[in-house]
Amino acid sequence: MTSPVKHLTMEELEAGLVAIRKSPSEGGVLELIVRRPDVNAREVLQEGALDVRTGLVGDTWSLRGSSRTADGTPHPDMQLNIMNARAIALLAQTRERWPLAGDQLFIDIDLTDANLPSGTRLAIGSAVIQVTGQPHTGCDKFASHFGPAATRFVNSPAGKELHLRGINARVVQSGIIRVGDAVTKV
Repeated sequence: MTSPVKHLTMEELEAGLVAIRKSPSEGGVLELIVRRPDVNAREVLQEGALDVRTGLVGDTWSLRGSSRTADGTPHPDMQLNIMNARAIALLAQTRERWPLAGDQLFIDIDLTDANLPSGTRLAIGSAVIQVTGQPHTGCDKFASHFGPAATRFVNSPAGKELHLRGINARVVQSGIIRVGDAVTKV
């Protein structure tokens, strides 16, 4: 029997800001790829294919409607959800819990607007993605997985500045990505 995970307090979370603020600004690393093949299902991949039309191949993004499009179709600027690897390491406490966040890519890189403004292109493996201006607000499941303090933390002024809940991106050049790939601005 596994012991339940203790949700961190706001004080414990705020103490983790020091490490998060040390995220690299120029060259990052792809730490984890997670495909969502169905609602509430997660597959951790060592390698994935990014496609300009469907996002992460095998993920359900292309089947999910969006309240942010006039016709309810999937939002093209929300193909990929990206979270800072240091932020999820703090929130999840164990790597096995990272996929619970619901994001597809976990990258050790500074996600602030100052470092990755909307329109920034990132090369990962043979693919290129572009940061979009669509806010990544997360879902109701986030608090149940990581605790109410975690929700307050990612929505705090520091959390919003650092994009602790993550950012959105779209694929602009199809290609193959692998855990451990360098992530560079292009």
